[in-house]
Amino acid sequence: MSKLLVMGASRGIGLETVKAALEAGHAVRAFARSADGIALNDAKLEKFSGDALDADDVKRALSGVETVIQVLGASINPQTLLRGTRLFSDATRILVDAMSAQGPKRLICVTGIGAGDSRDHLGALYRIAFTLSLKRLYDDKDVQEQIVRNSGLDWTIVRPGLLRDGRATGLYQVLETPKEWKVGPVRRADVALFLVDEAERGAYRGKTPAIIA
Repeated sequence: MSKLLVMGASRGIGLETVKAALEAGHAVRAFARSADGIALNDAKLEKFSGDALDADDVKRALSGVETVIQVLGASINPQTLLRGTRLFSDATRILVDAMSAQGPKRLICVTGIGAGDSRDHLGALYRIAFTLSLKRLYDDKDVQEQIVRNSGLDWTIVRPGLLRDGRATGLYQVLETPKEWKVGPVRRADVALFLVDEAERGAYRGKTPAIIA
């Protein structure tokens, strides 16, 4: 089994991906500022405390891994909703530059439905709500996706739907083409199952699938 680097591993989809990858038999390096606090213990798990905006931390974290799964999350608060963020684009530029220079070359990047060219395929009511709430955050995810697309790396961009908690069901849909894209709920644990499967099989290289239940 391969060694995976999961960036953003302390919570949400990132933490679920660590769990799913370990369950599948992979060695995992779990990267997060609070990695030491991850409440998992496994001989195949390495907890790596680092900052995704620190180029030296990122370079060290890449050593010896074969695939990177990047799952970044920004705090949703009045400041980020009104002013936006550059976390996604800045961290992705640092990661892509480091991967291009020293490897690995396989990158699976999680953004979200509404990022990039999927935004035009949302329903009218959701588009209005999206514009009033998440647009400034997703403007930076648009830049993030362009950085990945132009990186020259072996990439997949994954766009989950409306995230929910709960155990994995395995009953998720992979919407590959624009005519299929739509908004729908999905469990974080099911997104994690897809990410690990994509790390293993690479069925969606160079594509931007949306994941919903």
